[in-house]
Amino acid sequence: GACTAKYATTSQWNGGYNGEVTITGGSSGVRNWKVPLTFASGQTVTAVWNGTASWSGNVMTVTPAGHNSTLSAGQSTSFGFTVNGSNTTAPSVGSCSAG
Repeated sequence: GACTAKYATTSQWNGGYNGEVTITGGSSGVRNWKVPLTFASGQTVTAVWNGTASWSGNVMTVTPAGHNSTLSAGQSTSFGFTVNGSNTTAPSVGSCSAG
């Protein structure tokens, strides 16, 4: 594929957590990647960094912030976000694709 996306929870507290998604360019690299994340009911994303978020229902699609839009083969970048809500279930991360 054009790219891969891997999720990690970087910190967690009572009522929320921080998450990070690392995007790695595939064999031919990727330009203008995008990654959809599906959040559980009752979760609110209060901040996103190193990416630009758009929403459709409980699905947040993240695209590059500008400085990290082009990745060569094997090169990685990441974006992070803060989630508030009593449900600390990690989001479901969809396939990374070229925008």
